[in-house]
Amino acid sequence: MRRTVMAVAASTLTLSLSACGALNVSGSSASSASPSKGNDVTVGLLLPEKANTRYEQFDYPIIKKKVASLTDGQGRVDYANADQDADRQASQMQRMIDDKVDIILLDAVDAKAIAAQVTKAKAAGIPVIAYDRLAEGPIDAYVSFDNELVGEVQGRSLLDALGQGSHTSAKIVMMNGSPTDPNAKQFKAGALSELSGKVTIARSYDTADWKPGNAEANMTTAIEALGKDGIAGVYSANDGMAGGIVKALEKAGVTELPPITGQDAELPAVRRIVTGEQYMSVYKSYPQEAEAAAQMAVAKVQGHDIQFDALTQDSVDSPTAKDIPAQLLTVTALTKKNIKSTVVADGIYTVSQICSGAYKTDCAAIGLD
Repeated sequence: MRRTVMAVAASTLTLSLSACGALNVSGSSASSASPSKGNDVTVGLLLPEKANTRYEQFDYPIIKKKVASLTDGQGRVDYANADQDADRQASQMQRMIDDKVDIILLDAVDAKAIAAQVTKAKAAGIPVIAYDRLAEGPIDAYVSFDNELVGEVQGRSLLDALGQGSHTSAKIVMMNGSPTDPNAKQFKAGALSELSGKVTIARSYDTADWKPGNAEANMTTAIEALGKDGIAGVYSANDGMAGGIVKALEKAGVTELPPITGQDAELPAVRRIVTGEQYMSVYKSYPQEAEAAAQMAVAKVQGHDIQFDALTQDSVDSPTAKDIPAQLLTVTALTKKNIKSTVVADGIYTVSQICSGAYKTDCAAIGLD
């Protein structure tokens, strides 16, 4: 079951741990090791930003609820969001170290810059689990999605949208994520593995801080260089940037938008998919990731080694550490065809949330009513 994924070039295997029951491991392994901590655990949770709505809307509340359920209501989550400020996150993590939390779940703003704080946590005897993004330093485990697979799914979807008649002369704009986020490098590598040699990458941008405004500015520059009718498709690494890209295209007078990719299945993006402004998003089951992180954290603190090992049957390498125990989850391409069977079925959004107001007609047209 164990596989190795490099920090910049992830494995393209698509094995799902949930199929092996890794997400449904019970606490029955407790008898195999003497717990080092009871139910009164404190999990430090450091999330990177608020521009992407998933962190405050899904990740934090799900982790908080799962920690409570795993500890008979006695465990607590000490939460801080850095709002895309690496120095602020370092201060937040130092405060958690000083407060002697039992374990830290870290979603790094800057994976390299935070390594010093990870080392300090290690010295203080506080385990650190990298959450969603692979941080550098002596981390104890990692839980995320198969990030290169995300890029591959985006790239394949964009090619599908372009159709069989497309060829290498089709000009594509790539709007990649933040250069300080190791996940962005993996998404880009996965997308290029599908797109290279099949289309022309006419412009490519690494978008500072993942900000939609920066993506909009980059897209405006690309339109000025290529012409408003000279862009066959846009690879956008996430939904927030896709929204900025749509704004730039519409401001330039583009009436028939090219296919645009995304990631995170944010509600505005799902609605853009319904209306046809965005072709697809990558749906990642945040409840699955968040619950897995909570399970790993509590198992680690309580000394349930068999349970922890069952939850980390993959391994990854970072620039500073090798063979880090990991859990890598698979993803789904979200299009008009499967909104109901993904985000609606999983309880992320209701049909009424997606299809309110001006969206009712478009929803009805695709059977989402």
